[in-house]
Amino acid sequence: MAKQHDTLTLGTDPIGRLLTQYAIPAIIAMTASSLYNMADSIFIGQGVGALAISGLALTFPLMNLAAAFGSLVGVGASTLVAMKLGQKDYAGANHVLGNVLVLNVILGLLFMAVFLVFLDPVLLFFGGSEQTIPYAKDYMRIILYGNVITHMYLGLNSVLRSSGFPRMAMYTTLLSVVVNCVLNPIFIFAWGWGIQGAAWATVISQSISLAFQVVHFAKPESLLHFQKGIYRLKAEVVRGIISIGLSPFLMNLCSCLIVILINRGLKEHGGDMAIGAYGIVNRIAFLFVMIILGFNQGMQPIAGYNYGARLLPRVLEVTRLTTYCGVSVATLGFLLCEGIPEWIVRMFTTDKELIEQSVFGLRIVFAVFPLVGFQMVSTNFFLSIGMSKKAIFLSLTRQMLFLIPGLLILPSLLGTSGVWVSMPISDFMAFMVTFILLRKQFRLMRSEQLAVSN
Repeated sequence: MAKQHDTLTLGTDPIGRLLTQYAIPAIIAMTASSLYNMADSIFIGQGVGALAISGLALTFPLMNLAAAFGSLVGVGASTLVAMKLGQKDYAGANHVLGNVLVLNVILGLLFMAVFLVFLDPVLLFFGGSEQTIPYAKDYMRIILYGNVITHMYLGLNSVLRSSGFPRMAMYTTLLSVVVNCVLNPIFIFAWGWGIQGAAWATVISQSISLAFQVVHFAKPESLLHFQKGIYRLKAEVVRGIISIGLSPFLMNLCSCLIVILINRGLKEHGGDMAIGAYGIVNRIAFLFVMIILGFNQGMQPIAGYNYGARLLPRVLEVTRLTTYCGVSVATLGFLLCEGIPEWIVRMFTTDKELIEQSVFGLRIVFAVFPLVGFQMVSTNFFLSIGMSKKAIFLSLTRQMLFLIPGLLILPSLLGTSGVWVSMPISDFMAFMVTFILLRKQFRLMRSEQLAVSN
């Protein structure tokens, strides 16, 4: 059970110990979540075929859009809970929990209803063809039926982590991954369900993990728990969740647009196999991004609590340490994907053409990947301390200001290569902008701390 003392340690324990305590469970959970997605791609690629991977890649924009609404509630609630606990506002934190539940149900049902109706034209717009759309439809229809479960599972996991239960959040994610990896080969290979089997494995595994989360929050002895009076949507709570969650929401929304442009550009200049190659590259990059997000999630409650308590040196320290960790992970991804790309790609497919295109794309996308780690942690820093406008701006720089123009211009000049090259170029430009803003914010916080000390 989380006691008041458990949250107070966020303001007193050494930063390194706290980041380890909160980040390692989050990293394990996020890595498991990434492996969860990779397992789907690997089983589909090996068990259904190369075109099925291309069909799966068509669903990425929709998955990003679903993640956008999930992060709007989940990330916003996570930061708001941490800040309210830092302010000793336990009643307010409980209201956040209740509002998270209601918002996820509403958004989940609306998302499901809209895209079940318009699924065919949406997939065609995303770059689908007669060969790939049937695979995408078979997969996405089932995922949409379970969309409410996915939203609630992700939202409650965020609250679990910020309310002092990072290990439990990790265990629920691991449970989902283990169940998914067990069901995937059964449904795809043994029962012959094809790509639909992968979708059912995802929905069922998340449902089981959600049940364990509900049991935890149903206990009256928990610091945050389901109780009367917390489910009515409060304007103040909803505004707080949305204002903080708006940054990752817009980032995922932009990711949806980006993937659409990438898929359409690759289809025009390279065909279905080029889209499949991006699907593989995306899954591999996603693994390293999720590990960095694990560090970010570990950092979030620490930075949020200490900023709420005005312990600014601790906020700066946890940001520096998390940045070092994020850049290290991104550098590892760079070394592996530049050094042994073919070995990595062969886990997904044995198709020669798909392997060649995937290796080519992997080497280009990871060219400046260490800079991505810095940019991600810096954006999370502003998000963790409630500076949502700056976080939103940084979230948009890579995608809206740099990547979209590149995707609109370079493919017409360089063909398929132009699609791939636009990604590292935008990563470098976004890094430059982020570095300038972060350095300025650090100086302001140091000045504020000096003024308080004097």
